Amino acid sequence: MKILLVYAHPEPRSLNGGLKDFTVAHLQRAGHHVEVSDLYAMRWKAGLDAEDFADAPVGEVFRATLDSKHAYEQNSQHADIVREQQKLRWADTVIFQFPLWWFSMPALMKGWIDRVYAYGFAYGVGEHSESHWGDRYGEGMLAGKRAMLIVTAGGWAEHYAPRGINGHIDDILFPIQHGMLFYPGFTVLPPVVFYRTDKTTPEQFTAHCATLARRLDTLAQTPPIPFRRQNHGDYLIPSLILRPELAPGEEGLAIHQQR
Repeated sequence: MKILLVYAHPEPRSLNGGLKDFTVAHLQRAGHHVEVSDLYAMRWKAGLDAEDFADAPVGEVFRATLDSKHAYEQNSQHADIVREQQKLRWADTVIFQFPLWWFSMPALMKGWIDRVYAYGFAYGVGEHSESHWGDRYGEGMLAGKRAMLIVTAGGWAEHYAPRGINGHIDDILFPIQHGMLFYPGFTVLPPVVFYRTDKTTPEQFTAHCATLARRLDTLAQTPPIPFRRQNHGDYLIPSLILRPELAPGEEGLAIHQQR
């Protein structure tokens, strides 16, 4: 298997650094081909702006969508963006590893999404008609590839339980898993989440590695999160509202998973 690990943590000697090193070594020992995009080590540029494109803005002012589309079509994107897109095309599976900072991924990783997910590459693809509203949410350029999150959180697992003060971890990660991964076509595996990370002992680190190894050994077999596909009958087009006969009377993020 060809695996890309997109990693965001500034300290190599951190728990995340140890988990990243374990992941790479474990996958390589199993015979997989592994590429790592270590965003802090790469000094990745986080902000999407006109400097990302060789050509002048298409219109009078910079517009991220239009200028991204033009640059992608004209092969005038910045070289670092092109390299990461090539890695995504190459990979069978993509793992995103990061600490949960302020209920999301670090800004550097969000900037990787903003810049690499160009118009025409990760979005803005496919026809729009009365029965098909673009290739997205289960379709798209990244369809056929698997993706998974490895997340560390300082809070207790109970804090992220369905009735926990922080909200359910599935809801917190929904914008990432459903929006950033499923939207461009990834098949999304359930995340691996480690809690109370500031209190991790050597014995707990060993247990974390064992948990991670079990998931890494079953990347191809683990059942994915059963997100509903957009163009396969569950949603009204073009409103993209879930059909009333599905999860009747219910609202919220959970309705976007099949049951």
